[in-house]
Amino acid sequence: MSESLPPLLHYALSPRTFFHSHYFHLGLRFGAGLIGIIWATLAFADMTTAMSVGIGALCTALMDMPSPLRHKLNEMLASVLLCSLVTLVVSLCAPYFWLLTTVLVLLSFFASMMIVYGKKSMPLQLATLFIMTMSMEHHLTPLQALAHAGLFTLGGIAYLAYAMGIAWLLRHRIKQQVLAEALFELAAYIDTKADFYDTRYNLTEQFNKLVRQQAALADKQQASRDLILRAHQNRKDAIVVQIHVCMLDLYEQILSTHTDYAQLRVHLADSPALEALRGLAFKCARDIESVAYAVTRKKASFQAISYEPELAAIEAELAELMRRVAAGKPAQEALAVLRAQRNKVRAIINMVGELHGASQKAYDSTPYWQDADMQPFLSQQKYEIGVLLSHFRMDSPVFRFSLRVAMAIACGLAIGTLLPYSAHSYWIILTIVIILRPSFSMTVQRRSDRIVGTVIGCVITAAILLFFNHPAVILTALVLATIATPTFVYLRYRYTAIAVSIMILLQMNLAAGGNLHTITERLVDTFIGAAVATVFSFVLASWEYQSLPKLIQQVLVANGRYMEAAFELLQGKCRNDFPYRIQRKGLMDALAMLSAAMVRMLDEPASKRRAVEDINLFIVQNYLLVAHVAALRAILRRHVKDIPAREVNRMLAASHVQVGRALADALARHGVKVPVPSLEEDLAWSETIAPAGSVDWPGWPVVQRRVRLLHADAEKILVHSEAIERNVMQA
Repeated sequence: MSESLPPLLHYALSPRTFFHSHYFHLGLRFGAGLIGIIWATLAFADMTTAMSVGIGALCTALMDMPSPLRHKLNEMLASVLLCSLVTLVVSLCAPYFWLLTTVLVLLSFFASMMIVYGKKSMPLQLATLFIMTMSMEHHLTPLQALAHAGLFTLGGIAYLAYAMGIAWLLRHRIKQQVLAEALFELAAYIDTKADFYDTRYNLTEQFNKLVRQQAALADKQQASRDLILRAHQNRKDAIVVQIHVCMLDLYEQILSTHTDYAQLRVHLADSPALEALRGLAFKCARDIESVAYAVTRKKASFQAISYEPELAAIEAELAELMRRVAAGKPAQEALAVLRAQRNKVRAIINMVGELHGASQKAYDSTPYWQDADMQPFLSQQKYEIGVLLSHFRMDSPVFRFSLRVAMAIACGLAIGTLLPYSAHSYWIILTIVIILRPSFSMTVQRRSDRIVGTVIGCVITAAILLFFNHPAVILTALVLATIATPTFVYLRYRYTAIAVSIMILLQMNLAAGGNLHTITERLVDTFIGAAVATVFSFVLASWEYQSLPKLIQQVLVANGRYMEAAFELLQGKCRNDFPYRIQRKGLMDALAMLSAAMVRMLDEPASKRRAVEDINLFIVQNYLLVAHVAALRAILRRHVKDIPAREVNRMLAASHVQVGRALADALARHGVKVPVPSLEEDLAWSETIAPAGSVDWPGWPVVQRRVRLLHADAEKILVHSEAIERNVMQA
């Protein structure tokens, strides 16, 4: 048997894989760079100078994420320049409270506006607000402020050079780690699907879980695309490209199993076949994990899992159903459904074998899509000033969030002036900056993590200072906290909050001889900052339901384009599946955004939730359309012999028009008009195909059944989109 992980455990939190993950390697890189730069500075200067250099390195390190080298350089250089300017401006203003307050409020507003540029700009926003907060306590003369900003810039440039050098040396290793994460996420996705074959689980609840998992999977697959497909020139890169492509093809094949769960439960509820299918799904997930684990260890993967017992159980059930049909009993539908599922599962097992094979071969080049434009598959980094300016309006969620942050910072500064220990009131501002997020659900989660993490961190620090107050122990704890801080920031922020509290409090103890009163002050400041952030999370709030109409429109438009490309491929109008893959990715991205919005909405107050059930069903029906297309592709490939091409294309042409009309009607309800596919054009094209094949073609029943299901689910999309529109508009 292959080595396996417990299902549904995040791979990076498992001891077996943690030390191979890019999260741990990021922590090591961060810790080694930051500590190395500080110690190197201490060899030539005093502690104050070293801390100024170190804080510059720290702010730049916040941008140290897995990215293509050119993007990484641009992102980290932007952080060095912007944060250096911020620390200079704030340091110059620090002696004048009224001026400092004005500058801090303005900086917090414009820094928060930067999130219009997407997820990758959020660390830059955090770095800007972090150094703004850390600089507000510096009461320096103009010359001292310039010197401090110069040292800060020096530290930032030093870390930039260090990080870029490490990223270049480990560029292939990072690709392997990110690809492995996408594979582990795919295995978790299959684990969720395995429970569809267990009648103890409610189908609707399972689809809800699957939608959440689908959004996480889409995010990891996009990260893998961005690194692997952007640059692949050598034999090592060719291997990860082939594994990545096999993973995406396997994913589409897995999607084709989306469609038959209800029928399987109706016809085979008491059959051992369902347990066999569940066992096959579980084994398939473990098999994919073995590939991912091999990729993290830079080794070839070999299939060691046997599927034969479960396949034999399914074949025995099929034989029994065939005997019942021969005896005149009504088992035809059960036989058809189980046979279709058996064929899909066998195809998935074969593709998992190809996934193993892709890790074993040595390629001289990257033949896949060698001359194709990869840009449609990649995240686009466009930092245009026009994008920022277009959001200066009250109906923009980003603009409202930026106002919210600015007002919360102003309130935090006002409260800080009333505290008896105002020298440390910046901790209130830092807490507000960390907790207050663009969405209410993210703010609630971050608040919980920040409070719990700070309390635990303060307790651990107090224990160290009371019972283990020795320089060696303190330095060891400081190094471990420095490594843990970035390691868990995207895994478990609560652990990061613990590490940050320990790191900062121990640094203060080393630099200025802090005491337990400092720890108490940190706790009080954290609770005050959390309270301020909570209050302002309701001010000018942008609730998720307000974005639903736009997200629904995006899904419908993307689905229309996907169906256009899919039917061109199914009908043979386009022999290259590249356009189809582009449109499939567009639809998956649109569904992932809608799914993420729905998940965030569920964490909002009950009064702000709208059409939850209809959104769930709308998302599920859209995924089912993708599953039907994937199933049709598999059926046509499996029954290609003697296919009556002209007749099949006539049926597909009619299906294309019916599905296109349903999607166009749904969009029309949302005020968007799109053209309906032309039946005459499709039929005219079908007539150009030479008649061939047999009227007794064995694929007819399964194709016709699949097309009927496709039509039914397309109509359901129309129904649910109308219900969502009514529910949201009434609000």
